[in-house]
Amino acid sequence: MSAAAPVDPVITRMTDAEATGHLIADTFHVDAITAWLVPRVEDRLPLQRRFFTMYAAHAMEHGDVYGIHEAGELAGVAVWFTAPFPEIPGEREAIDTFAGENAERYHALGELLEKLHPREPHHYLNFIALERGRTGRGLGTVLLEEHHRRLDAEGAPAYLEASSEASRRLYLRHGYVDMPELVRLPGGPVMYPMWREPRPPAG
Repeated sequence: MSAAAPVDPVITRMTDAEATGHLIADTFHVDAITAWLVPRVEDRLPLQRRFFTMYAAHAMEHGDVYGIHEAGELAGVAVWFTAPFPEIPGEREAIDTFAGENAERYHALGELLEKLHPREPHHYLNFIALERGRTGRGLGTVLLEEHHRRLDAEGAPAYLEASSEASRRLYLRHGYVDMPELVRLPGGPVMYPMWREPRPPAG
């Protein structure tokens, strides 16, 4: 009997902020940015789940949140905002409540990102994440291209902050260019602000 043909990934709009936030946290709770935000290893996953869920819920009202599925299982998500977008109501107080002694680092990161964020209208890729074990198969590219097609059709630019040199290289391949200034976390890693101009339609 021949093997079953591989099933193409399916992209949907996400409506479950918690599932979205938990997948992002599960992916990024071991990265350098999270280690800077939350020094205690055991606190990283629960705090980041709260943080990313809060942002996913806000993006569902003020942007676009995509999920990519393989064989019916959620494999990755992308969280986009349409800028300018309103602040999350009560964000600072919420972070103070759940982050405790880590709250000031969350606030410092937010202030640094806000300082460098472009003011002109654009779409902002806040987070993109693949479930661990599903990288290297092109799913991130499929997620990016889903929204890039819309941006190109509308003539809209995009902005993001790459959280590592590896992700920066990925975005360079998808038409993003480096912004003039890096985000430098005090005593921690850097992030790479990047901008993408819309591409003209083929032909």
